[in-house]
Amino acid sequence: MKDNPKMAQADKASARTFAVPAGESPADAVRRQDPAFLKGVIAARLGGKPVDLYWPLGQGGEVELIVLESEAGQEILRHSTAHVMADAVQQLFPSAKVTIGPSIEKGFYYDFDYSPGFTPEDLPRIEEKMQEIVESDARFEREEVSREQALKLFAGMGENYKVELIQELPEGETISLYRHGGFVDLCRGPHLPGTGWIKAFKLTSVAGAYWRGSERNPMLQRIYGTAWPKPAQLKAYLTRLEEAKKRDHRKLGRELDLFSVHEEIGPGLVVYHPKLGLVRALLEEFEKKEHLKRGYHIVYGPTLLKSELWQQSGHYDHYKQNMYFTTVDEEEYGIKPMNCLAHMLIYKSQVRSYRDLPLRYFELGTVHRHEKSGVLSGLFRVRAFTQDDAHILCTPEQLEGEVVGVLHFVLEVMKVFGFEVELEISTRPADSIGTDQDWARATRALIQALDHQGMPYQICAGEGAFYGPKIDIKLKDALDRRWQCATIQCDFTMPERFDLTYVGADGARHRPVMIHRVVLGSMERFLGVLIEHFAGAFPVWLAPVQARLLPITDRQHDFCRGVAKRLRAAGMRVEEDFRNEKLNYKIREAETQKIPFMLVVGDREIQEDGVSPRTRGGEDWKLMKVDAFIARVKDECRIPETEVSL
Repeated sequence: MKDNPKMAQADKASARTFAVPAGESPADAVRRQDPAFLKGVIAARLGGKPVDLYWPLGQGGEVELIVLESEAGQEILRHSTAHVMADAVQQLFPSAKVTIGPSIEKGFYYDFDYSPGFTPEDLPRIEEKMQEIVESDARFEREEVSREQALKLFAGMGENYKVELIQELPEGETISLYRHGGFVDLCRGPHLPGTGWIKAFKLTSVAGAYWRGSERNPMLQRIYGTAWPKPAQLKAYLTRLEEAKKRDHRKLGRELDLFSVHEEIGPGLVVYHPKLGLVRALLEEFEKKEHLKRGYHIVYGPTLLKSELWQQSGHYDHYKQNMYFTTVDEEEYGIKPMNCLAHMLIYKSQVRSYRDLPLRYFELGTVHRHEKSGVLSGLFRVRAFTQDDAHILCTPEQLEGEVVGVLHFVLEVMKVFGFEVELEISTRPADSIGTDQDWARATRALIQALDHQGMPYQICAGEGAFYGPKIDIKLKDALDRRWQCATIQCDFTMPERFDLTYVGADGARHRPVMIHRVVLGSMERFLGVLIEHFAGAFPVWLAPVQARLLPITDRQHDFCRGVAKRLRAAGMRVEEDFRNEKLNYKIREAETQKIPFMLVVGDREIQEDGVSPRTRGGEDWKLMKVDAFIARVKDECRIPETEVSL
């Protein structure tokens, strides 16, 4: 799945392979065979790994070409632009030390140790210097050196962060440097052929970031930027970025009085104000109904569990750094970062038969995780959050059908909110538990479920949970951004560790398979996504205030109170604005608060027993009877019926 059709075409155009003998660069080999194919090419791929276009290959082989417009090409473009930015910064601020500067989705950043700190006013100066470097069309030149040479070089430059990185490289690791002009950096590469390939870039912001993300390390200065193959693409992206700033859920959270985070309470701990508290309650009510329709059992587990259980599950050895612990009666307890342990003990509380399976346990469970302070962000990254967590225990034969059922469940729910989705399968990470056989079975089951449904997906190697592979379902919002919310994890290991069994048709004991899954994921994160997706203007069924009554004069106050009572009796969420302000002022304020309907009431409305609705989009409806308005809003509040596929 690519970002857009043009990118997919670019990837396809670069799919032709060329034979490159050892000691020759991809560019030389292609030029000898068919030089026309070098147009727009900035790198190559050998054995699936990107390599520099002009670097002689130590071992020959078949290479694919990487064009600038492709996904891989844009990643190389952005990483190369990060190097140019670091060069510009050090020319302007010679005391700045460089650390790391990777490409990220749609952009790049570079972290600097610079004690005076950068300000937004510095960015235009840095951009101007970057443009000079771009116009010089300096070639990116790769150089491979020994560990001793690299240490001597960067120690002599006073670049202690680079020295630390080199010291931690494994013995025998190839150490490569990249130079352009007078700038040199430690980097694996590859890079653009030269700085002149950079046609459209913009520095977007300055932020603080701890070295390696730990608050125990020095605070660095991070400069973010973006780079695109063409100026028109940059312009379109910056327009989306401006819209994203307007939709920032932290900004809207303050303006709409939705939530807050307080230093007195602690970072990453969210306080829900009445409006967002109501939205969350409505979401939870919707979720319970949808789960009950699909045969789930609602359960609840405790927040504290003895550490022996976390040792048994493997969390103590593989997840302890993300957990909080406390001591009760001289015994250590772990505050749960996940809900699965209690669900397994519910299953184990009695003998299970194959006829009982599948069993689906659902819990809106609050968990706590020790996220580093440097990554905490509004509702998106917090330390306490509630998951719409469920665990399905089934026979191996039922596994694929259950995975498909969860997939359909997620897709149906996302349709309610208007989200499109993309799928990824994340495979075994380096730090994991379980046998190779179990991991292979679990991964195969997820792949087969998607293949049999004809659903496209990408493989993300090594990004699974420590106990099993997973399907990650990413939402695409109104600004075409991707958000990780729903996930489906297949687990043969936990049932083994907790000795979960069922009695099969043959009378023998068998091991069930466990599926961990969330639909919305973290409620906090999903609410943050919703706020930005709808720009704070929730759909009518989720809006914390659906209508506000606006009397023209004091004479209509009693009538408005009566209308409000009728609306509330019909299940609507309504407010009255009796302030002594001009009507237009009250309308504008209601629109700013994203209230779906403003109900204007004057003498004529009293005579007709009606209201004159105005929508938050500025549309004026004709005067209508109160009962007619109630019926119309109820119709707009009807949630699309989801289909149940089990």
